[in-house]
Amino acid sequence: MAMTRKQKRLSVIFGLGLVWVLATTLILNALRDEIVFFYSPTELLERPDLSGQAVRIGGLVEDGSWVREGSSNVFVITDGNQLISVTYHNLLPDLFREGQGVIAEGHLTEDGAFTATNVLAKHDENYISKEVAAALKSSGQWQGDTTGEAASDY
Repeated sequence: MAMTRKQKRLSVIFGLGLVWVLATTLILNALRDEIVFFYSPTELLERPDLSGQAVRIGGLVEDGSWVREGSSNVFVITDGNQLISVTYHNLLPDLFREGQGVIAEGHLTEDGAFTATNVLAKHDENYISKEVAAALKSSGQWQGDTTGEAASDY
């Protein structure tokens, strides 16, 4: 039985769609290990299954929490609800200050602390990510606008 032109066209479209779905699946699977998710301290501490995975955490540096010994830094990030201790073994950005917005890339350790591999800072909380601004606003810690820059702008 011969296929009509319409059936041939539909089978070609179906085949191309299948190839597209397969290619997209392969690309997303390959990039899965490269994707770094963003969390507030509250969200991160509610997800112990993320221990050891690469994540970004953002919030405000707690006043009086920064301890520096050479290039080793320990500070606390808060979203107004939860506190999380961050350890970073490198020089911090010049704009890093207590009470200011910060994003740390790294991983959560089994004891609930955070080991950072990179720390990004801007000059005030007006540049904090939308997610962290919303978390701080909901906790009453920050009264600014929740339309801050995206985390990728850090």
